[in-house]
Amino acid sequence: QVQLVESGGGLVQAGGSLKLSCAASGSIFSINAMGWYRQAPGKQRELVATITSGGSTNYADSVKGRFTISRDNAKNTVYLQMNSLKPEDTAVYYCNAGVPWGAYWGQGTQVTISS
Repeated sequence: QVQLVESGGGLVQAGGSLKLSCAASGSIFSINAMGWYRQAPGKQRELVATITSGGSTNYADSVKGRFTISRDNAKNTVYLQMNSLKPEDTAVYYCNAGVPWGAYWGQGTQVTISS
């Protein structure tokens, strides 16, 4: 079992920044890739960014150049630095941890961008 706890969401104006954190606990040795996904009202959950245990990253085109995913293996924490935020970034952001037998999800944190 892996437990994921997200933090850092909130309300900011367009153009602002937020940094999300996701702390993992439990069977953390089993985690390979971690990532962030988001789900806006009425839309499907979508990939935002992923990072492997080796540090390789992948981003959705919509966030490239604005968001940065990073990982502190010593703290078992993954971060999402979000800059130049837009109203269309408004969503619930979920942390994800990939393990050999599947994946785990955090409870989600709300990010709201006002125009």
